[in-house]
Amino acid sequence: MSFPVFKSAGFVLVHTPDMIIQNGSTTSTERVTNPGSEFLQKVGDHIRTYEEVVNYLPNQVYIGNLRPEELQKHDLPWFDKECKGERKGRFGEIVPQDEFIAAIKACDSFELVELSEEFIESVKPKLEENYPHLAESFANAKASDIEADKHLIDEHKAEGLYMEGKLVGLIKQAHDVDVNLSAHTMFENLVSKASAVLCADYMFQAQDKVTKEEIDYVIECSEEACGDVNQRGGGNFAKAIAEKVGLVNASGSDTRGFCAAPIHSFIQAASLVEAGVYDNVLVVAGGSTAKLGMNAKDHVKKDYPVLEDVVGTFAVVISKNDGVSPIIRTDLTGKHTVGTGSSPQAVMSSLVTNCLDKGNLKITDIDTFSVEMQNPDITVPAGAGNVPEANYKMIAALGVKGGALQRTDIPGFATNYGLPGWAPTQGHIPSGAPYVGFCIEDLTTGDKNRAMFIGKGSLFLGRLTNLFDGVSFVVERNKGEEAEESGVSREEIKKIIGESLRELATNMLAE
Repeated sequence: MSFPVFKSAGFVLVHTPDMIIQNGSTTSTERVTNPGSEFLQKVGDHIRTYEEVVNYLPNQVYIGNLRPEELQKHDLPWFDKECKGERKGRFGEIVPQDEFIAAIKACDSFELVELSEEFIESVKPKLEENYPHLAESFANAKASDIEADKHLIDEHKAEGLYMEGKLVGLIKQAHDVDVNLSAHTMFENLVSKASAVLCADYMFQAQDKVTKEEIDYVIECSEEACGDVNQRGGGNFAKAIAEKVGLVNASGSDTRGFCAAPIHSFIQAASLVEAGVYDNVLVVAGGSTAKLGMNAKDHVKKDYPVLEDVVGTFAVVISKNDGVSPIIRTDLTGKHTVGTGSSPQAVMSSLVTNCLDKGNLKITDIDTFSVEMQNPDITVPAGAGNVPEANYKMIAALGVKGGALQRTDIPGFATNYGLPGWAPTQGHIPSGAPYVGFCIEDLTTGDKNRAMFIGKGSLFLGRLTNLFDGVSFVVERNKGEEAEESGVSREEIKKIIGESLRELATNMLAE
């Protein structure tokens, strides 16, 4: 059996300070329920600048300029620690808000986005420099009289686009009465599409392992849903993203699973490749505006900056075995079944122990566990604790129960087998996926041989079930076995050639 591989990965963050206040669920809800609140009066004073976001340690880890282990050298909180960051990294970049708004316009297929002439002229050179592919779409953008159309915002027929509090554009509703095409929904969907496009585009610019033309299929796994009144959430983000990125030979579809969707999607993509249906599958996820400033009340209360100020994205290519890249063991997967139960131990056992048992592996046979890599700088002051650390404690407890670890090993397990969290709280974004870029390095040029990816989701958020969700799989260092072509391995080809030569020689001697 020839397993598929993690071929390449990209990770992009988009700084969206105005969207925290205008579009984040916490601030939006507060404006309706308590418009004169002290929180709304103070939140604007706790918004970070683009430079501060670039110089933030976890963000530099996210785009690949720092290893996750670097965070272990610094005590929490991290936001006040000195760091000289860069916009661009090995895996991705941190995009400023003005360029992102231009990207939203470039991704608008139905003339829903209006921008002022002043804004268009100011951002056009930046887009041409950093995203020439998108600049072509933006080049013919027509300016609008935003002040004249401002009434659409008051009438809830449009959502505003702001820069430093100034209205520079708007996103209009796509239908008069369909709530699935309302201005609010179209805003969220265009943000998700545009951020995914930026991430995928950057990945193809930064790496030369796979070309855009070689992508056969796209799986999109964000937390948004696009459709209309007749097929609410029907999709398809994937093909819309593929079109804009220029993946001319690709088709695609969307996968939804709350926070666990990325791990579901990796397994699906790997299975499609292993089955021979496609050679190269792109798994991509845009970000969520609703999650911006989600814990802002607690951050402001503790005099922290609002740390949920970026839209997070990722793009990962899964391909046929190339003999080098880390292999995805599709035979070593775990799942939280309907009958598993909801206790933390039952959930983690179904995802870790059951998965490893299939390969007669112990917990200590895994070099790195990639769990919900949520940034504790965000979650701890909000009262949610250190999420990765809590996961590692549960895994360590399973190791003790199974005899692979001693009880005294539990305190050091997170350091020896885990990673500190560095991903923004965008729901699906932290779910195992942020480690893929480092995993490719660790299991090729690094000194690690095996990793496990774990994704968990809260299905009760949809008010249809109280169940949790979760899936997992193991990744290993490649032993140099390339994918079989047309179902025939190299060894079989050698054997066939050898037999043919012998038969030829026998016939020649007979003559």
